[in-house]
Amino acid sequence: MSLIIGQKAPSFKLFDTDRKEVSLEDYKGQNVVLLFVPFAFSSTCTKEFCQMRDEHTMYKDLDAVVIGISVDSFFTLHRWKEELNIPFTLLSDFNKETAAAYDSLYPEWAYGYKGVAKRASFVIDKQGIIRYAEILDNASDYPNIDAIKAALKGL
Repeated sequence: MSLIIGQKAPSFKLFDTDRKEVSLEDYKGQNVVLLFVPFAFSSTCTKEFCQMRDEHTMYKDLDAVVIGISVDSFFTLHRWKEELNIPFTLLSDFNKETAAAYDSLYPEWAYGYKGVAKRASFVIDKQGIIRYAEILDNASDYPNIDAIKAALKGL
């Protein structure tokens, strides 16, 4: 399946760091910045989420919520969220179904790992339509944060 701008965002139900089930439908009527990252505690992922943390108020001002997703367990994500003081929702895609639905899953990755989330960014509007998408093949590449902001400003 290939995602395209203008299509309905794939639905999901995942557990957050408080072990509460969260779905995309819970955010209907809100703009969503959906960020997939390979691993909690890795250098590029930490840099990205620290930037999102530091700019969190700006995203609120743009009428958007930020949601981070990785294939880590919610136990790991809970610890990462605490250590970095992340103010937005982190979801565990431990079974890798959501990353696959968003075309954001490496079948094989370094160290023989299989099923690691790609670094990917999506802006989903209040009606659940994808308005921006960036899926990076190189896990060490940094997302285009300015493009995410521009997409939100255009909504």
